Amino acid sequence: MLFLYAVPFSLAYVSLGAGTGALILFGAVQATMLGAALTSGERPRVQHWAGLMLALGGLVYLVLPGLTAPSPVGSALMTAAGVSWGIYSVRGRRATDPLAETAGNFARAVPLALGVSIVAAAYASWSLEGAALAVLSGALASGLGYVAWYAALAGLTATRAASVQLAVPVIAAVGGVVLLAEPVAVRLVASAILILGGVGLALTRTGPRRPPPPPAGEPRAPEPVSHSGG
Repeated sequence: MLFLYAVPFSLAYVSLGAGTGALILFGAVQATMLGAALTSGERPRVQHWAGLMLALGGLVYLVLPGLTAPSPVGSALMTAAGVSWGIYSVRGRRATDPLAETAGNFARAVPLALGVSIVAAAYASWSLEGAALAVLSGALASGLGYVAWYAALAGLTATRAASVQLAVPVIAAVGGVVLLAEPVAVRLVASAILILGGVGLALTRTGPRRPPPPPAGEPRAPEPVSHSGG
């Protein structure tokens, strides 16, 4: 699933704009993870659905200026990438050792990636700077990021995990402002409020609250005891 996410994602962006690609990718991820959640018996509450829709609306608003008529091949590849990432995330909820399992996932993807590289060798070009950036992107940003994601998944339902990923475009946009001196546009601020507000709403826990524990040293109230007898 890791391989089937990364390679179609890379190829899709050759023919898709950034905004269009992000919308197709996240739409496929959400649909896959929500489908898995409903199939497994999760029943999201109204505020969870509302939060997800609000966050998706914020994403559409964020990428709207970059939306173009998508290439059919690029759209199919990006949809495949989104479905694969959704499955990868759903399976990650069962991870018990995020570091070891992520390392194993990367190791098992290497032969497949090498096969693609061999097939595409005629089109390859590289530089020392590009190779260094690729290693940093794969081993540091992606590798450690996926370890953190697998660790976080253990405490999230599939619905909440699907929703929280919509914060990624906001984080990327903030990185552009901080690291690349990109301007802070009204659209960015408004969409960030919508997305993060929607994610927060989707993460809201519901249900009866447990009574707080008594302060240290204070005895607990005795349990009621029923008596019977003649």
